[in-house]
Amino acid sequence: MSRITKRAPGRASSRQSAPGAALPFARAGVVGPRLQALINSTNVAARIAGDPIELPHRYRDPLDIEVAALLSAALAYGRVDLFKPRLAALLKSLGAAPGAVARDRSSKQLLALCRGFSYRMTGPAEVAALLAGAGRLAREHGTLGAAFARMFQSAGEPTIRGALGLFVDALTTNDSGPTSRRLKHLLPHPARGSACKRLNLFLRWMVRGPDGVDFGLWRDIPAAALVIPLDTHVHRIAGLVGLTSRTDLSWRTAEEITSRLRALDPIDPVRFDFSLSHLGISGSCPSRRDESKCVGCPLRSICKHWS
Repeated sequence: MSRITKRAPGRASSRQSAPGAALPFARAGVVGPRLQALINSTNVAARIAGDPIELPHRYRDPLDIEVAALLSAALAYGRVDLFKPRLAALLKSLGAAPGAVARDRSSKQLLALCRGFSYRMTGPAEVAALLAGAGRLAREHGTLGAAFARMFQSAGEPTIRGALGLFVDALTTNDSGPTSRRLKHLLPHPARGSACKRLNLFLRWMVRGPDGVDFGLWRDIPAAALVIPLDTHVHRIAGLVGLTSRTDLSWRTAEEITSRLRALDPIDPVRFDFSLSHLGISGSCPSRRDESKCVGCPLRSICKHWS
């Protein structure tokens, strides 16, 4: 069984090991070993096959990985079996070097390349605008990671919230007027209280690792500054094991869960995300007590359904 390997320490890890406060967590000694057992039991290869991160893993050039990952994370809403084939077709239309395409093509050319894309509330205009924003950052800074590192330094905050807001602003800046409602859905802003699940997912991919799942390309951002990508699966399971009592899918809830995970691992608190999210995505964690599904679950002894 493929497993997640330990994250290699980066330059930022030694500089700032634990930004953000860890909430007092009386159950840390009980919950930590169970979450580690969940990680150890996760079949990484099988889960990657059903995860959007599988698509950027097809590239080798850092800018290609960044752009493919930004598209893959931003469009990862709804069912994986519905959005992933559309993502794969979109990336195919961009050719072997999506990073160079975003950097070197005009907005009009990008729109033409995206003309066949349609998924729920996202169409060619929104995807082309996202690519154009990424292209601007690549032209100005060389890579998206270099741009984000400057924003992180400029924001001067212990977590990535301020830098993420600057990143969204930079991606959505255009000369054609206000940002459309559809593009705001694709790139939500943390200042409006959104958990920004898909953008935090992108940041997890770029900052953590390399560990067989995440890429670890952005070595100047400490993994400790990340915030968990909060979706309905992570939120529900986090509630079951006592990582949060909050009922909303907001930035505040994501921060609360992350701060409790920091009590378990102050250097790399979101390393638990991949296994937690796939426990829910796979259907292995039922919404109610179910002996047939819960038997053998590493979290059973700390789950509210059973304890």
